[in-house]
Amino acid sequence: MDSLRQSKVARLIQKEIGDIFIKEYRSPLPGIMVSITQVRVSPDLGVAKIYVSLFPANDKKEALTDLKKKTTEIRGFLGQRVGKQLRIVPELIFYLDDSFDYAEKIDQLLKK
Repeated sequence: MDSLRQSKVARLIQKEIGDIFIKEYRSPLPGIMVSITQVRVSPDLGVAKIYVSLFPANDKKEALTDLKKKTTEIRGFLGQRVGKQLRIVPELIFYLDDSFDYAEKIDQLLKK
């Protein structure tokens, strides 16, 4: 169970990274919409696991690899935005959230 502090930091990181993708970084992956679905922060606030949904992407694993290559740049932008609010800017680890694909697959199976 996450503490109140972890939840607040997770929401802050989710909001700020979303803004970074929209405003400063424009598109980390050209032609692909990146949505941050969930952020989980470790108890020491040193690591943030970021779950992203990619649409439309033919090869999502390759797109996720490209996004992981840009982690240091994204963390730098995040540090500029939350540097006054957090003592340590957490290490960012991106994961693919495939829950939407799973739900779509189940929906298609139910339609048959």
